[in-house]
Amino acid sequence: MSEILFLKAVLAGLAIAAPVGPVGVLCVQRTVLGRRSHGLVSGLGAAVADALYGCIAAFGLAALSETLLAHKTEMQFVGGVFLVGIGIKTFLKRAKALPEGAQPLRVRSLFGDFITTFFLTLINPITILAFAGVFVALGVFIDDSNSLVDPVLVVLGVFIGSCLWWLGLAMGAGLLRSHLDIYHLKWMNRISGGLITGFGIVALIDLLL
Repeated sequence: MSEILFLKAVLAGLAIAAPVGPVGVLCVQRTVLGRRSHGLVSGLGAAVADALYGCIAAFGLAALSETLLAHKTEMQFVGGVFLVGIGIKTFLKRAKALPEGAQPLRVRSLFGDFITTFFLTLINPITILAFAGVFVALGVFIDDSNSLVDPVLVVLGVFIGSCLWWLGLAMGAGLLRSHLDIYHLKWMNRISGGLITGFGIVALIDLLL
């Protein structure tokens, strides 16, 4: 039964990571304009945050869940402003053509890529509720015994499932890179920046409703 629980947790991780959002846009943009490693590390940041929320859901840390949800408004405001800032910066960024056979320039550190996507995913405490819903939908039920095996399997499965999604997204985006010229790169920045800014504006407007 542990194997089935683990597989369900992997599916839960995939289900949480798959919806298109600002992190997905960043992952694709960083892969296409940089290296696959930048996209992969960006996805890893989101996967670690997903695993953290999966841990809260799996271990039933109700007090922590309530604390995070109680500060949802503040976290959403910070996240919205952060997204708008990243979006505008991406939109205004100038695309540069690379010489034939040259490697993409390293425009930021891998640690910076990891931290930004980790932060963006972490500031959305509503993810805990999403995990609860997905767990129920997939039948991810943890034994009430004192054993740590089941919760650990759930967290590990969520992490692996999320990683699989981001790995596939980064590898797929990497295939596009060789087919893009300076014109496409310019529009990639504009579209990515516009989408990310839009996500931020929606988050801020939602606070007023």
